[in-house]
Amino acid sequence: MTEDHEDQPESRTPRKSLVVVNTGNGKGKTTAALGVLFRAWGRGYNVCMLQFIKSTTSNYGENRAAKKIGMEIISLGGGFTWLSKDIEKDKALARELWAQCKTKIASGDYDVVALDEFTYPLAYGWLPTDEVIEFLKQRPQRTHVIITGRDAPQELIDYADLVTEMREVKHPFQQGIKAQPGIEF
Repeated sequence: MTEDHEDQPESRTPRKSLVVVNTGNGKGKTTAALGVLFRAWGRGYNVCMLQFIKSTTSNYGENRAAKKIGMEIISLGGGFTWLSKDIEKDKALARELWAQCKTKIASGDYDVVALDEFTYPLAYGWLPTDEVIEFLKQRPQRTHVIITGRDAPQELIDYADLVTEMREVKHPFQQGIKAQPGIEF
């Protein structure tokens, strides 16, 4: 942690924890979640992000920045599954990371936990949405949970306190411009 980062949050007063969902086909779901984590971290809150789908060897800009400031990001996936050669392994990795998520959330040690690309294991049927929602209902009162990814199941949308749908209006990929460091990853 940097010396500008306060060790204690400004307030530990009781609050209503929220479930936030960033979904849709547009860009910015993970970026928005990281913005909230960064904001909360700056106020002295304990935060972490667990990344589904993204490879354990991920070294994207957010991973590099998180290491520099001491923000916890855990990636446990086989990469984007439409390229997967072993879907059963991908399912097992998703279940393993969900177990880690439940431990972190239930611990009460975190103020904000982001589950990045979490809608995919739900939409693919690798994790039962109803069980996830039941778990989220039992989370500590002070723990906000942010869920990102396309195709959020309707049950999750209905349960969440805040849902933002990112809608693609225009993307440079349509003009043949490939993903760029610092913008997409």
